[in-house]
Amino acid sequence: MKCGAYGVQGAISALLIIALTGCAALAIGEPTPRQRAMDLEPMLSAAGFHMIPADTPEKLQHLKSLPALKVNYYVGKDGAIRYWFADPDYCHCLYLGDEAAYQKYENLRVHARIAENEQEAAEENYEAQQQMEMNMMDPFGFGFGPGIGFGF
Repeated sequence: MKCGAYGVQGAISALLIIALTGCAALAIGEPTPRQRAMDLEPMLSAAGFHMIPADTPEKLQHLKSLPALKVNYYVGKDGAIRYWFADPDYCHCLYLGDEAAYQKYENLRVHARIAENEQEAAEENYEAQQQMEMNMMDPFGFGFGPGIGFGF
């Protein structure tokens, strides 16, 4: 079954982005490292990055020596660029992807930002609409009824 140009996987990825954006919108300020991992790791997986668990003490120690929660790259022996993302604290794993996976990841990030901006705009419009409706219901135009602070 196909859903548009991106197929079922694209539709699932879009739903994932919307869900993550909704959760992120509830947070105030900068995301915590845990929130950052929870936001980025599903996008990395959806983009085609492979999760490699640090399943030995040596691997975990090496993982902890890498920059955490940031997409990095290296050039392989074959000349191809490989992208990686280390998470030593939450999933205790490394995500590894190729150029195609990285491009999909970047595309998902852009769509997530757009969805977040649209969500913020919708919330602001809703709040403005609510304020206008409240102002229309106030017969005095002051935001409060008679007898409050005026002594009449």
